[in-house]
Amino acid sequence: MLPLVLSRIDFKVWKEVINMVSEGRGRLFKRKDGKFLIYLPKDFAEDSQFPFKDFKEGKTTGVPDSIYVKVRFDVGVKKLLVEEWKEPQQKA
Repeated sequence: MLPLVLSRIDFKVWKEVINMVSEGRGRLFKRKDGKFLIYLPKDFAEDSQFPFKDFKEGKTTGVPDSIYVKVRFDVGVKKLLVEEWKEPQQKA
């Protein structure tokens, strides 16, 4: 077997591929006001392959900081599915 020789650029790309984070330990919070919040680890959400990137401007800050998502679950299955929110098309 030949030894693997990487240039600096190749190593950087290889390192990013190796460090890809496709799962992590999050947390579901119930707030005092009765609303729920899901925490996602920073490395997980900032991974280059993370599916949500088009953040919208916040109402108070004007900084892109949120995304509308569709959240659903199937009865009897302990899994939560989060998808991109698509506005329903209006009937003509």
